[in-house]
Amino acid sequence: MKLTGPISPRRMLATLLVAATLSLPVTPAGAGAPSTAGAFALYARGDYEAAAAELTPLAWAGDPRAQGLLGFLYEYGKGVPQNYLAAANWYACAAEQGEATAQYLLGLLYDKGHGVPRDVVLSQKWLILATARASKRERDVYTRLRNAVATKMSPAQLAVAQRLAIEWAPVRGLPAQ
Repeated sequence: MKLTGPISPRRMLATLLVAATLSLPVTPAGAGAPSTAGAFALYARGDYEAAAAELTPLAWAGDPRAQGLLGFLYEYGKGVPQNYLAAANWYACAAEQGEATAQYLLGLLYDKGHGVPRDVVLSQKWLILATARASKRERDVYTRLRNAVATKMSPAQLAVAQRLAIEWAPVRGLPAQ
């Protein structure tokens, strides 16, 4: 296959994640189809490996909640090897679909430079979006972090982040290509 231009970020995300997820355990035959509710229940019980096994096919199918939790498992090495790049990629897939928690967590990764280049503008963009979509319970925390990142920015950087947030629109069903 001949490439005629730069690889799209979504295609690159999907390609990079293949290697990271090949070693995950697979749900045994007859155990039933994976479900987000089942995966969250496994996570709540502390069975992170089983949760990752349930989440992986759901995440690849484009479920933003599954992608966000799988990103969290990778960020903290729960049930899968710790991998900031995989965490950032799964968060990005969920964040692009409008999942507020993933937007928040992706914003924090950009602020710290974990799995992505450190970038206060992109950090602020995702934190602005997360704050706007956050539940009442989460909004105060998201607002405080968004405002803390803003203190590290020049007025020009802040204006760019705000413009990026305003122009952003969700994309459904990532990472399917």
